[in-house]
Amino acid sequence: MSKSAGEEGGLSQASLTINVQDLLDATSQTSTNTPMEQVSSAADEASPSSTSSFEMLESETVPPPYQPVQPHWFFCRRADDNTSWYPYSREDSEKLENAYANVGEKEEVTVAVDGERYDVHVRERMRYAVYWEQAPSEVRRCTWFYKGDKDIRFMPYPEDFSNSLEDSFMIAMTLDEWKKKLEFPSGETVILHNPKLIMQYQPMGLQEEWVSSPSEQTRPRTVKRGVDNISVEIPEGEPEKVDHLVFMVHGIGPACDLRFRSIIQCVNDFRSASLSLLGSHYKRGQQEGMVSRVEFLPVNWHSALHGDATGVDEDIQRITLPSISRLRHFTNDTLLDLFFYNSPTYCQTIVDTVASEVNRLHELFRQRHPEFTGAVSVVGHSLGSLILFDLLTNQKTVSGEADREEACCDEPCPLTCDPLEKTLVRLSLQEYLGTLQGEKLDLASLSLCQDSDLKDLGIPLGPRKKILNYARRKRAQENCKTGTVLLAPGLQAPPQHCSPNDHQGNSSSGLTSQQSQLHRAQSITSAVDYEYFDVGIGQVSINYPQLVFHPQTFFAFGSPIGMFLTVRGLKRIDPNYTFPTCKSFYNIYHPYDPVAYRIEPMIVSEVDLEPMLIPHHKGRKRMHLELKESLTRMSMDLKNNVWGSLRTAWQSFARLPVAALPPLDEGQTTIESNLQETQGACEEAESLVSPEETEEREIQVGMLNGGRRIDYVLQEKPIESFNEYLFAIQSHLCYWESEDTALLLLKEIYDKLGVAFEQPQQ
Repeated sequence: MSKSAGEEGGLSQASLTINVQDLLDATSQTSTNTPMEQVSSAADEASPSSTSSFEMLESETVPPPYQPVQPHWFFCRRADDNTSWYPYSREDSEKLENAYANVGEKEEVTVAVDGERYDVHVRERMRYAVYWEQAPSEVRRCTWFYKGDKDIRFMPYPEDFSNSLEDSFMIAMTLDEWKKKLEFPSGETVILHNPKLIMQYQPMGLQEEWVSSPSEQTRPRTVKRGVDNISVEIPEGEPEKVDHLVFMVHGIGPACDLRFRSIIQCVNDFRSASLSLLGSHYKRGQQEGMVSRVEFLPVNWHSALHGDATGVDEDIQRITLPSISRLRHFTNDTLLDLFFYNSPTYCQTIVDTVASEVNRLHELFRQRHPEFTGAVSVVGHSLGSLILFDLLTNQKTVSGEADREEACCDEPCPLTCDPLEKTLVRLSLQEYLGTLQGEKLDLASLSLCQDSDLKDLGIPLGPRKKILNYARRKRAQENCKTGTVLLAPGLQAPPQHCSPNDHQGNSSSGLTSQQSQLHRAQSITSAVDYEYFDVGIGQVSINYPQLVFHPQTFFAFGSPIGMFLTVRGLKRIDPNYTFPTCKSFYNIYHPYDPVAYRIEPMIVSEVDLEPMLIPHHKGRKRMHLELKESLTRMSMDLKNNVWGSLRTAWQSFARLPVAALPPLDEGQTTIESNLQETQGACEEAESLVSPEETEEREIQVGMLNGGRRIDYVLQEKPIESFNEYLFAIQSHLCYWESEDTALLLLKEIYDKLGVAFEQPQQ
């Protein structure tokens, strides 16, 4: 089907040349039947109702004075074959208009818009993304708009065409002469019926071939002047000041939700939701100037992994079967990311990409916001949360032991350069050098000592632990060079290759009997002693890069962290463990998310803790959850009442006769005795209260989140509760549009800034 010239971005760029004298002369000339007028006549005959409406709308007796149209700036967004135009906020549009008024013929002016996430080159009329890769898009200074019967929204005309319409409108307003036909070189005709009724007609030759009805062929388009006369939602502007910066890392695959949108689009929605919630839940803080906004920036690692640099897609494609091609393409592009992360080669690529991208975005943000003094947090969804978890567990502080050891390595040994002596200096244990030398121990023999051997030498517990820990790490480093993993005493660790290069040398050779026994023993091993390795909880063969900042809080959405830690052999997290550079951690999940796992049971295994229920952003539980809770409470009350009645009846039946009751204590009455019995029964009933009713603040779940709760569960929607399997996949992708999740992040961020949260009145 052929498209009209105005399908995309309005009419043809060929504009109408307006001559004032010609337009004045046209009013006194007798009109002739031009081909365009025949089109108008056909339209008038086919739709008499519209024609009569044109005649009935009369201009005002005294024409209002002409006022120049107020322009508004729009930007173009293309998806598939659709082109849509969206308005800038009034603040951004005003900045662009001021720059337009001052721009020269040859010089270029750049204006930062959309919270400084985009730059607009005013003279070029193009918009460029600042923080991520995105194709440039067109911007337009819009004054005139059109809309057909089947169009969803008004579309702006090109600027030169709008200028021609504005000139014609000015002449008609000045002379108070209407019903003029403006013919354009591309064949379109615009008729100025009156100031409020302007229509555009398409030429016969540009109509769709399958349209046969004359009324459909000449159906006009509505033309409007100025953005205030069209139905368009102009977004609210964003405050320039940023209170907090958040980096968001995506999970597997290039798409982040069921609409197959990219991480950029999903983060844009999450940012918009947070801005709306700030306006409703922190209104007083905004009025007092304490709340501005939180900036969310996407971190994309999928394109780097599947790009030309790695060549992994080509390698996978060569071995992919041709059948069910769409399903196999989805698997290769999405699910294989899990396997890539478990590969030492590609895991290194992923963690390097995430760390370098986060550091790059942080540096770029600081350059564009030099006045920023707030904190930084990180968010990871699905596999992205595991990537961040591994990165954060392997961060090093300036005063960390690893840094001290590296610094000591560069310092000259004040005594001799004996390896044992140098090692003891590193560990600040040089006072025990004489004791070890008296037993003829060198560094090699020291590494073979057990805890009991060092204890017999009179070395205290603290120094013994330092020596044994260093010896274990040293053996691990030496054995990594040969492709084997030395096990900690009494523990088994999964055999992992220590480097991609070593992997190639040992993969084809046969396993020795000792290695075979090692592989068979994995199924009956206990937890892995990760402290034995020279890295934190993560893959032992990976060199984890360092972030240039210390995150304030780590938020995990739909995270499989707990499952991966268990698979790695870690059965329990030390309650005293914290991230080296991050002091807060929240594990947020939907109850039906098939990928999400809990963290708290790995810290507090002796208590069965229910996860914290995330409040609804409107300040209540969902109705079906309240009903379910009420029914549960009613059943428990009924059960307790029946049990209490039976217990009272049994006590009455088993009570001794009055004459045989024990004598009362001196000064005690029968009423007091009964009160004591009643109080005792109440205390017994209170002892039967379930642990769920205990104050949440009294529960200690370790220091991973500063002693606070870690697992937070969203409230499922009523429709989701009917069939949890049907909404399982959607539940894993719901976080980007979840206002409850966004509000939890905002509360955590602004609580630490001392800004009070306020629940709006419903």
